[in-house]
Amino acid sequence: MTLKFKQLLFLLFFPTFIFAQVDEINPPSYIKTITFKGSTSQSQLPILRLGEPLLLEFDALNGNEADFYYVIEHYNYDWTPSQLSKAEYLSGFDNQRIVNYENSFNAYQIYSHYNLKIPNQQTRGFLKTGNYMVLVYDDYDELVFSRKFMIYEEAVNVGVTIKRSRDVKFINEKQSVDFIVSNNSFNFNNPSETVKALVIQNNNLNTAISGLKPQYTLGNELIYRYDTESSFWAGNEYLYFENKDVRAANVGVQYTDLQDIYHNYLFINTERASRPYTYNPDINGNFLITSLDADNVDIEADYTMIHFSLQYQPVTDGNKIYVYGNFNNYALNKENELLYNPENGLYECAFKLKQGFYNYKYVIVNKKGHLEEGAISGNFYQTENNYKVLIYYRDLGARYDRLIGFGEGSSINISN
Repeated sequence: MTLKFKQLLFLLFFPTFIFAQVDEINPPSYIKTITFKGSTSQSQLPILRLGEPLLLEFDALNGNEADFYYVIEHYNYDWTPSQLSKAEYLSGFDNQRIVNYENSFNAYQIYSHYNLKIPNQQTRGFLKTGNYMVLVYDDYDELVFSRKFMIYEEAVNVGVTIKRSRDVKFINEKQSVDFIVSNNSFNFNNPSETVKALVIQNNNLNTAISGLKPQYTLGNELIYRYDTESSFWAGNEYLYFENKDVRAANVGVQYTDLQDIYHNYLFINTERASRPYTYNPDINGNFLITSLDADNVDIEADYTMIHFSLQYQPVTDGNKIYVYGNFNNYALNKENELLYNPENGLYECAFKLKQGFYNYKYVIVNKKGHLEEGAISGNFYQTENNYKVLIYYRDLGARYDRLIGFGEGSSINISN
C-alpha cells in the first residue's frame, strides 16, 4: 500500500483533520537550491498573475538521477485545503514525473538539476486564483519537500505606503504598512467579513501578518491604516557574500581551501544591534546563482562548503542562534544552527551552497520557540525592506478564497 493511498484512507475515515493548516515541508540535506523564478533571475516568493508560467528548479546531490513527481494542491486564505476539486482549479493532470533534468558538468560535487515548468504537456495551467502548494515526491511516494505559491487576478488595485511606526515606543525600530484597496467595477459584499489581507516582508511567509480587516470604507476604497497591527520589526540590511570564483577570496569570503570540495570561509561577523545603522545595499534576503567562466550555471556552478562564524556572547536559557535567508526558505533546523566553539570563542556552522551571491542574517530563537530576528542584527527604521500585500475575497456562499489584488512597496522612501 503506497503512502499516498494510506493518506487518502486517513482523510476518508478521519475527516475532522482535513481542515488543519498546512505548513511547508523543508527538504532533506541532499536537496539543495530550490528556486522559483518569475520575471527576475533571482529566486523569489512566487506570486504569479493568472496565466503566467510557474518555474521550479532544484538540485539533488545524491548522484542517483532519481525520479521525482509533483502534485499541486489548492488552499484557502488560511492554508486549510479548499473545497475545490482538482478539475476545478487545474487544467490537465498532476502527479506526473519531472522529466526535465540534467547532470552536473565539470564540478567537484556531483548533482542533478531538475526543472519543472507549468504549463507543460501534462499540466496545462491553473484555472483559479488563490493559494497553492507544489508537493514533490520521490519514487517511494514519500514527500521530499513542498513549497507555497500564490496566483492572483487584477480585480482591484492595491496601493502600498511604508511609514515609521506610530507607536512612539518603537518609532526607531518598526515600520508600518499602510495600504488602500480601490476598485471601479468590483463590488464588495460585507468587506469586513469577506475581504482578507496578507502582508509579507522580504518574501518571508514565516513573519507575515494576516487577519487584517479594512478599518473603514471611503467610496469605492477600503482603507488600512493601523497603528500597530500592520507594523513589522524593521530589522537591518542583510549580510552577503559572493563566491562566483571558488578558487579565490571574493566578496565576503576570507579564504578558500580545497578538500573533497572547495571550502569557503567567510569573514567573521559581529553583533550589529548596538551599533549605528549603516546603509548596505542588499537583495532583501534573496540569492542569485552565479559562476565565473560558466556557460550554464544550472549544471556548471559548483557546490562549496560555506563556513559561517559569529562573534557573540554565549547564549543561555535554551536560546539558539541560526543563520538563514531565502537560500533555505528561512528554515530553522540543525544544519543552519550555529554552535559555540570555546576554543576560539565563536559561533560556527557550515553547510553546502551552490556558487552565487547570497544574503543571510543571524537570528535567535528563544526557549519558547519565538523568533527574535533583530536580536543580533538590530532593528532600524531606515532599513530598506520589500513589502507585498495580497488581498483575498470570498463572496457570500462562495467555496474558495479568490486572490483579487496584489500590491508592492519599499521602505526606501519611508515617511513619518
